[in-house]
Amino acid sequence: MAELIAAIDQGTTSTRCILFNHQGRVVAVEQKEHRQIFPQPGWVEHDALEILAAAREVMRGALRKAAVDRRQLAAIAVTNQRETTVVWDKASGRPVCNAIVWQDTRTAAMCSRLGETEGPDRWRAKTGLPLATYFSGPKIKWILENIPGCRAAAQQGRLLFGTIDSWLIWHLTNGVHVTDVTNASRTLLMNLETLDWDEEILQTLAIPRSMLPRIMASSMIYAEAAGEWAGIPIAGDLGDQQAALFGQTCFNTGEAKNTYGTGCFMLLNTGSKPVPSQHGLLTTVGYQINGQPAVYCLEGSIAIAGALVQWLRDNLGLFSRSADIEALARTVEDSGGMYLVPAFSGLYAPHWRSDARGVMVGLTRYIHKGHLCRAALEATAYQTREVLEAMNKDSGVALKELRVDGGMVLNDLLMQFQADIIGVPVVRPTITETTALGTAYAAGLATGFWHELDDLRLYWGREREWLPRLEAAIREEKYRGWQKAVTRSLGWVE
Repeated sequence: MAELIAAIDQGTTSTRCILFNHQGRVVAVEQKEHRQIFPQPGWVEHDALEILAAAREVMRGALRKAAVDRRQLAAIAVTNQRETTVVWDKASGRPVCNAIVWQDTRTAAMCSRLGETEGPDRWRAKTGLPLATYFSGPKIKWILENIPGCRAAAQQGRLLFGTIDSWLIWHLTNGVHVTDVTNASRTLLMNLETLDWDEEILQTLAIPRSMLPRIMASSMIYAEAAGEWAGIPIAGDLGDQQAALFGQTCFNTGEAKNTYGTGCFMLLNTGSKPVPSQHGLLTTVGYQINGQPAVYCLEGSIAIAGALVQWLRDNLGLFSRSADIEALARTVEDSGGMYLVPAFSGLYAPHWRSDARGVMVGLTRYIHKGHLCRAALEATAYQTREVLEAMNKDSGVALKELRVDGGMVLNDLLMQFQADIIGVPVVRPTITETTALGTAYAAGLATGFWHELDDLRLYWGREREWLPRLEAAIREEKYRGWQKAVTRSLGWVE
């Protein structure tokens, strides 16, 4: 009897497979990190074949840990780091180059040229997105222009493009080339109204439509898997942040979540019509259940959150495990007046400044590694407040609480400071693996494992809540210092 959903959660730094039961509980987890490749300053790459191998390995590992076999899987679901761009040869199934990661900034000059007289808002009305290095379209154009032979091969119909979801599904099914509306909405190539690729943008970027996957709903059966998982339906596909929204059961207009992972991403459900942002947010698709209208979101995207902790660990060697940052940060009462603005890939929402770079300001001889660790955690909370304020302005609704998930929410110090600096309660759910859970929910709805959204709401519960404790005057003083620090990061790249 099929009694589990296998969710492949392919993130920026690792790939996991999580098995969920009918109660939405985690039965087993297997995880494997992959390499971060930095060929030049501002360039970030992944080996797509390494990621594919990891996905297969963690699926086997999760089944072993749960002591079950493939016959007990009702469906396989996929959620993925968004925007990261893979172009591969249709015949061989091999990438033409390393995947270009969402954080990569090599297309900055190209995006400036494409803006022409209209600037970064050239295609915002159609796509909900600014012209920025973040998105997939310019990355595809860069590959076609810079990897020998790719332009001709693409024109001959021999190359395929996909975000990581498409790459994995294509290989797991022996050649079914699809994506879902949430991932497609992050390419800068999809029209938000038609939910189809936009011909004018494709022509401007000189991207052949034959490269692109079919755009499907987020919750439906795409195909059956092949090979060692033959016959199991692949039935859920969402970009990681939209999957977390779904996993947090933010199904009603006005509900929001914030995910603290490699980056930090806040999404607000705005209903069945796209809402244009006037304050530096993205308009994106939240999810679509097969046969139903798409649900849209406003999103605030922060490039560097958990990646800053990883940088302190790997590049500066301040601690050996990411979890150790909390103990070091607790050795001090505050950041000692210093701020760390992690604009390693420029600043995303609400600034959209690719010319920004990371800075530490307010340094004195009093500062030691405890202050540095605390400032790193506080940077994530400050960036979240910037996004939250923009969201309040765009939506006209002040959030009453913030639902949180992702690896960093296990850091109690960060969660308390987050509540302090935004002035509203922060709520951590019982199940924090909401990204994998969301795509498992989508697959389960498509296959009858679960029947309706109300079933899923029953599984959401509060594990812990943090209430603001900081005096309003101190909160605003600290935030003004952050805003001043941000100005010091701007205009660094000319």
